Amino acid sequence: MSKYSTGENKGKSKKPFIKRNRSPKTVTEYDEAVSPFPNIYTNENIPSACRQKLAELFVQIEKEFEKVYLEKHALQEKVHLLTEKIESSGNVENSEKLGEGMVNDGVGATKTSFPKKTSAGKLMSRKLKTTYKASTNKFVSSFKPAGQTHSIECHYFQTYDGHKDGIWDLSTSKHIPTLLGTASADHNARLWCIDSGHCHLKYTGHHGSVNSIQFHPSDPIVSTGSGDGTAHIWRLPSAIIDVITKNKGSPSESSPDWSHDENDVSDDDEGVYDSADGHRPFILKSPATSLKAHTGAVMAVDWLPDGKRVVTASWDNTAKLWDAERSTVIQTLTGHDDELTHTCSHRSQDLIVTASHDSTFRLWDFRTPSLHSVSVFQGHASTVTSAVFTDQDVVISGSDDRTVKVWDLKNMRAPLTTIRLDSAVNRLSVSSDQNIVAIPHDNRHVNLLDLSGFRLMHLPRRRRYSHQRMVSSVAWGGEMSSKGYNLFTAGFDRKILGWQIIFTKENIPHGKQ
Repeated sequence: MSKYSTGENKGKSKKPFIKRNRSPKTVTEYDEAVSPFPNIYTNENIPSACRQKLAELFVQIEKEFEKVYLEKHALQEKVHLLTEKIESSGNVENSEKLGEGMVNDGVGATKTSFPKKTSAGKLMSRKLKTTYKASTNKFVSSFKPAGQTHSIECHYFQTYDGHKDGIWDLSTSKHIPTLLGTASADHNARLWCIDSGHCHLKYTGHHGSVNSIQFHPSDPIVSTGSGDGTAHIWRLPSAIIDVITKNKGSPSESSPDWSHDENDVSDDDEGVYDSADGHRPFILKSPATSLKAHTGAVMAVDWLPDGKRVVTASWDNTAKLWDAERSTVIQTLTGHDDELTHTCSHRSQDLIVTASHDSTFRLWDFRTPSLHSVSVFQGHASTVTSAVFTDQDVVISGSDDRTVKVWDLKNMRAPLTTIRLDSAVNRLSVSSDQNIVAIPHDNRHVNLLDLSGFRLMHLPRRRRYSHQRMVSSVAWGGEMSSKGYNLFTAGFDRKILGWQIIFTKENIPHGKQ
């Protein structure tokens, strides 16, 4: 299912039509379900025949968009391939000769040519550009902090193919470091082996777009949030754990009793060979626990540090705190004036942040059981797309207003740092110990920055390992010994890319920037 058929734009954002259409249902499903939009599909004044006709037209539009996208992608591949052939055909030698007074005649031979006289105006323009660039670099480098700075190397190492529609979210597991989870608009969640790129498990229990996926802090358990208005909790089958870890042991006995029916796991012919490499994943068809209380799409889900509670954020303008084992709502978090986009819990304390289309994010404090507090932060001018904690008691928020802001939990009256970027920000991620912020953008780029706002690098873009549509989410993996750290990026081109980020710290004396 393509994202182009996922509903009407509410008109509350100035972002492109594609970006904000995040409805998890097809057009025809609006006749039978409560839509978060007051649009034509829920208007009783329109006859059912007209609604059916509109549904058919939208299906045709979807097919046309898909056709155009595939044609564009094929043309881009051809252009990149021709470019690489030209670059590798010996033009380097020709370019060196061109600098010595030789020009290419178009068929591989060269002939002598006299250099053209450069006008005084062009010479002056070049001089001004050189002087301006040097002064700008000197000015920018003056903000580079003395002491320690990061030196980063980035290497692409893996592509994970298999999803049939755009990917909303991805996360890595602490319990099984070699496991990567992804959530997609194709109604499925997948678990991948980081090293081999194989899809080990496909979860098909949701009836709408899967918008979020998070691993349990300590056990082989996964939670997912979906456009069908529910959040699901499901356990990894022991056979999958054996395959991934190559250890014929059973899951931790201390984990909650969320055992599933063995009939829910299947290796039949239904979609088991749909990975790009033909690997045969397990199919998990139903959850161990289903959390049902929201009246809108569940856009984000996260575990609290104790692993017994889950927080969900929904398009019904609320977040809910759940008892995961009992599937009951502990508390409903109300106050946002518009749909929620993201939620995140602190890694060691009972703190939760929720982000919303109302251009605010809220901090919920549950550290005192008898009394909880909430703080509202209005530092952004547009939709807050994500807000996350770091290990240094810092909150980082990203927005459609093309900024990322860094906030100190001890004093959140004003941000510590405001980072201005050239494109809207999606679901960002912070490395656990280095505190490097990976920022995915609508313009297909991913930037790496430190907490002071210093831009370390942006991920390289090459023909075979770059995103062709918006990058919707990023996630850091654990430390990989001498390989550094893994970083994963996902986008609406259906790609998940794996990167090895190697960073070292260099000492910079004062006055030597």
